Amino acid sequence: MYQKIKRILALAAVLIIAALYLAVVILALTGGSKTRELLAAAIAATVVLPVLLYIYMWLFRVFGKKDAEDHDEAK
Repeated sequence: MYQKIKRILALAAVLIIAALYLAVVILALTGGSKTRELLAAAIAATVVLPVLLYIYMWLFRVFGKKDAEDHDEAK
């Protein structure tokens, strides 16, 4: 189950990052006034999103093991 969630989150992160870069390219080609700010946001999201997903998976692993161990002890 953990591997399936991990794959889904990784795919979601890749799709979000790709969408951010696609939006920046489209806005750059149209010459929007906020292109620099959107590029900075896309670069920040490229760093922040994987870090947040790593923290989420780490917390899931830490708290998931506790729940599984508690459930096994109850039997």
